[in-house]
Amino acid sequence: MSIWKRKPLAQLLAEAADSEKGLKRTLTAWSLIALGIGAIIGAGLFVRTATAAAQSAGPSVTIAFIVAAIGCALAGLCYAELSSSIPISGSAYTYTYATMGEFLAWIIGWDLILEYAVGAATVGIAWSEYLNNLLVNVFHISPIPYEFSHSPFQTSAEGVSGIINLPALFIVGIISLLLIKGIQESAFVNGIIVIVKVAIVILIIVIGWNFINPVNHTPYIPESSIFTDEHGIEHNYGGVLGILGAAGTVFFAFIGFDAVSTAAQETKNPKKAMPIGILGSLAICTLMYILFAHVLTGVATVEDFRTGGKEASVAFAINKYMIGYEWLGQLVTVAILAGFSSVILVMLLGQSRVFYAMGKDGLLPKAFSDLHSKYKTPYKANIAILIIVGAFAAFVPGDIVGDMTSIGTLFAFVLVCISVIILRVKEPNMVREFKTPFVPLVPLLGVAVCIAMMYGLGWTNWLRLFVWMAIGIVLYFSYGKKHSVLNHGE
Repeated sequence: MSIWKRKPLAQLLAEAADSEKGLKRTLTAWSLIALGIGAIIGAGLFVRTATAAAQSAGPSVTIAFIVAAIGCALAGLCYAELSSSIPISGSAYTYTYATMGEFLAWIIGWDLILEYAVGAATVGIAWSEYLNNLLVNVFHISPIPYEFSHSPFQTSAEGVSGIINLPALFIVGIISLLLIKGIQESAFVNGIIVIVKVAIVILIIVIGWNFINPVNHTPYIPESSIFTDEHGIEHNYGGVLGILGAAGTVFFAFIGFDAVSTAAQETKNPKKAMPIGILGSLAICTLMYILFAHVLTGVATVEDFRTGGKEASVAFAINKYMIGYEWLGQLVTVAILAGFSSVILVMLLGQSRVFYAMGKDGLLPKAFSDLHSKYKTPYKANIAILIIVGAFAAFVPGDIVGDMTSIGTLFAFVLVCISVIILRVKEPNMVREFKTPFVPLVPLLGVAVCIAMMYGLGWTNWLRLFVWMAIGIVLYFSYGKKHSVLNHGE
């Protein structure tokens, strides 16, 4: 019995082929692109763009988006090869099980909980804040009372203490029930949300282009200096270091495209659809991010983002400079709410499929791999995630997580890139519908770029990652190792 035992590739491919007993194959390449866009275009576009411009890069935040996209594209090419070759649920967890053994597979599965579950809870909390924003600023009605829209650890300026964050719990609950109903229904709802928010982003780009002031783009790459924010934290502003710092900040906006690969077992023709879904959604979103950042930094000044705009910089810029288009500023709140909703959907989808795969392997309770008799979805995994994510969203403040989600995702990317190299050596004859180009150069570059971005996130996030992993190791040796199907048989 070895913790390094690998799951045989033949067994994985047999599981993928045996779709009659498993998850329904209903998704197309376009469904996957919509899922990818649903995960990528969230609040990151509306919030992180202004933050990165204010603290790090100024107008050159567009270059930072390109740097972050290159890191994601290198990992995306590796995801495309693995998800089309091993079209089964579990994403990075499954690929690691096939290449590096059970222990590292558990580590990456535990790491994906950090990315998906914790990330979904954080976005749910932000959804609650923007719902109140919508009620007050767009519908001009009273917000949900403070005590019912904040955690017990939060107190308002007036001294009111939070009790429970009901809107955050509500959105997590509704989306969990939708995912239990079926992947096709979930993809349909996600598609509608994607159309709404992409339309609003395109409106801002097209209308805002006429309001660009060339002075705001001069110089495009500011000279290197140090910017100290209101919390006293120093940031490298301008120059190469400013662009790299901004790339680390906007990277969070790209998180989620990897969740597309968790739906491999529910895709009609995964060998062709997976690469299209992963790389297509990345390409579309990168282009929109660059155009959006160019318009936003051209319409408003960096000083606007630092003082008046802050987290609501997009609406602030529209209301201050785009006279006559105040309605567009209100639509931004709608787009952010829609964006949050689809991000939560894709993250909960990804998490439930990882739980499903780990349950089948015995590393988590077998109940997580049970499928609903009618809907053919892992409903028990969805219910467990609803309880975990719902409790976090309802009772814990959003800022407690910080950049933990980013560092967890980057760690997953690193292992996926390494998996491609190992499989090329150990399984040279495996049928690969899509091949990552220039192996091992592309995967090694992916590893280097992701580790560089992890380094940029600072030692506090490394410490949190190590603590999280330590808890995971204890759980593996106390439960997973003893119940492993691979090591103990059915």
